[in-house]
Amino acid sequence: MATTIQVQTVKEDLSALPLGKFVKDFLSYLTVEAGLADNTVLAYGRDLKGFVKYCRSSKVSQLQQVKPALIQNYLRILTRDQKSESSIKRCLVAIRMLLRFAKLTGLIEDDFTAILEGPKLWQRLPVICSKRQVIDLLNAPLAGEPFYLRDKAMLELLYATGVRASELAGLKTSDLNLDIGYLRCLGKGNRERVIPVGKAAIAATVEYLANLRPKLAKPFSADFLLLSRTGRPMSRIEIWRLVKKYAIRAGMPRNLTVHTLRHCFATHLLTGGADLRSVQEMLGHVDIATTQIYTHVDQERLRRIHKKFHPRP
Repeated sequence: MATTIQVQTVKEDLSALPLGKFVKDFLSYLTVEAGLADNTVLAYGRDLKGFVKYCRSSKVSQLQQVKPALIQNYLRILTRDQKSESSIKRCLVAIRMLLRFAKLTGLIEDDFTAILEGPKLWQRLPVICSKRQVIDLLNAPLAGEPFYLRDKAMLELLYATGVRASELAGLKTSDLNLDIGYLRCLGKGNRERVIPVGKAAIAATVEYLANLRPKLAKPFSADFLLLSRTGRPMSRIEIWRLVKKYAIRAGMPRNLTVHTLRHCFATHLLTGGADLRSVQEMLGHVDIATTQIYTHVDQERLRRIHKKFHPRP
């Protein structure tokens, strides 16, 4: 709900800008027709807001005036302002999609997006923790703390299933089938997937459902699994904050996030012998190339072992 309000705020901010009405129509198309998640639409909206502001300063008020040179100049400004390569690439993707939408709706004749070049990204390997470190994190909530059962279930589910924070925040009790050990998850683009749940996560979730959730639940709690102390559904921001809190308590790397547990889930499965296609399906990746980064992580571990133990490294 909060993200939906943020999307609406970005749309309202666009109203006063040249090209703003068209960008608003494009964002509505992403939500209604393309079925993209609110967080994705919000990211595109923020990127395009910066671009149309630059268009205004360049006295560009019509889509027909948007040319490759204008876009490349804008990307150079982002580089000069020390924006990260990933941020610049995401902004370019947003502009490309906007122009393709304009071509689709007949507002421009030529689609030159294929010739636009963005920054070449070095492939960054994700932060991965050892199995021992993950266990320390899972044991960070202490019995006797007011929300121990909820937070224990939260951490166990994140590592057991590899779900994103937003996916866990949207999880409902009706999405769980703990008798056979599965949960149903609604991911990016409203794509549904079914993920196995291990015994430890099942046990923690069952205990939370039996002994704490009924005390937190209010008439407005609906069917959401994770509830705050006031009975409202927990947001992904609250989940991120709690994971950070327990990571600090467990002495984990300072750059650990909720997504680190997703990385650990995938890497530990592949290290244990799981096939790439199965991991792709559980993570909800459309393209298997996205999942393949975790094979590089394991290869890096093998390289370190080779260097350490081989007599002629």
